[in-house]
Amino acid sequence: MRILRTIVAVAVLGLAPAQAMAIDPPYQQAMQRLSEILGSLYMLAPLCGDVSTDWRSQMADLIALDEPDADRRARLSGAFNAGYEAYARFHRTCTPSAETAINRLLIEGEGLARDIHQRYAE
Repeated sequence: MRILRTIVAVAVLGLAPAQAMAIDPPYQQAMQRLSEILGSLYMLAPLCGDVSTDWRSQMADLIALDEPDADRRARLSGAFNAGYEAYARFHRTCTPSAETAINRLLIEGEGLARDIHQRYAE
């Protein structure tokens, strides 16, 4: 009888609704890297005199268009902040290495944005 109760209890637990686990979209890693790049550009570009693009606003637009759940939103924002902080530690003025980093980040970011759009946009 005790074995039957155990089997029934296990069966009932197996049928109980489980808490839904959010599944990341296939482009999540690319979005996090793009967010990190935007944060880096938000920090570096003004150092070198480029104030033509508001990278923080670009990040806000990216999040608004993607409509992520709270967890993904936090991870995207965290990646943006990590990108900012990574360069803020070492750059206080515009240097040749900062200019090189900006150029490389722009190229990588453009490629990621194009890839995400081409592969996953409706």
